[in-house]
Amino acid sequence: MAAARALWRPGLPVPRGCGRLWAQPGRAAAAAAAPPPPSGASPGARSPFDRRLKRKQKNWAALRPWPAECEYLRDEVGSGVADRVLDIPRTFPLALDLGSGRGYIARHLNQEVIEKLVQVDIAENVFKSTSESEIPTVSVVADEECLPFKENTFDLVVSSLSLHWVNDLPKAFREIHQVLKPDGVFIGAMFGGDTLYELRCSLQLAELEREGGFSPHVSPFVAVSDLGHLLSRAGFNTLTVDTDEIQVNYPGLFEVMEDLQEMYGNSDGSVPATFQIFYMIGWKFHESQAKPAQRGSATVSLGDLAKIDKLLHQK
Repeated sequence: MAAARALWRPGLPVPRGCGRLWAQPGRAAAAAAAPPPPSGASPGARSPFDRRLKRKQKNWAALRPWPAECEYLRDEVGSGVADRVLDIPRTFPLALDLGSGRGYIARHLNQEVIEKLVQVDIAENVFKSTSESEIPTVSVVADEECLPFKENTFDLVVSSLSLHWVNDLPKAFREIHQVLKPDGVFIGAMFGGDTLYELRCSLQLAELEREGGFSPHVSPFVAVSDLGHLLSRAGFNTLTVDTDEIQVNYPGLFEVMEDLQEMYGNSDGSVPATFQIFYMIGWKFHESQAKPAQRGSATVSLGDLAKIDKLLHQK
């Protein structure tokens, strides 16, 4: 795996003290105000995250001073999602940004790529300070676990670092697939299983030393081996999943992070934290899409490739 790209977290200053899209009217507000009903959930699905608490956290964070000082990671990953959108040579008439926050993807795109954008987030406060964008945008307060849109609505769905907090990921993928038009594409990014390994290892070793055992202190992460399977089960095809690692170097941490600094600290006194990012791309089926050749229809044997290579080296 390639070496992790490095980001430097800036220090913080000290503080002083669209109707025709809807499947059901009012569903967005209801979904944001309370957890979604269990009906339609995936078999065996559990709820490790309190969605109401998560909404409060995001609303609180959105009103903190100097929000840009804390957005270096979300902006970096949003740029990665936007790059993958730009790799597709087409214009998308209507797109959905799921868990948009302050617009970390839209700030890297323009109207030549997306003609109109619907931004969805569970926290209404994030829309009070969204980033400037030339793309005409509609903001909707809704829960990513319960999308309030009609089937076959969007040409593109993007999501950056939001689906990590979803309780029922298979159901979320199914809903994304449902609101996409045929030949529509989903491009998303999630935290991977190696995220914050420095923190997890340090906490586990410290707790083992002091308590004789340890309990999890970091949210669960999805494994890359599961993503392709989950997307396929949701109905997506022509799948692509790739990984990236971003190492953030912090200027300092609280005293409770002393063990992390002792084990992984840099020579300049900063403390590294590695974030593994999974980027995923999946398409909704359409008759115009390329199809795999039938089994046994090949006219060239793989064994002939060795002969070609030998002939090339003889020249």
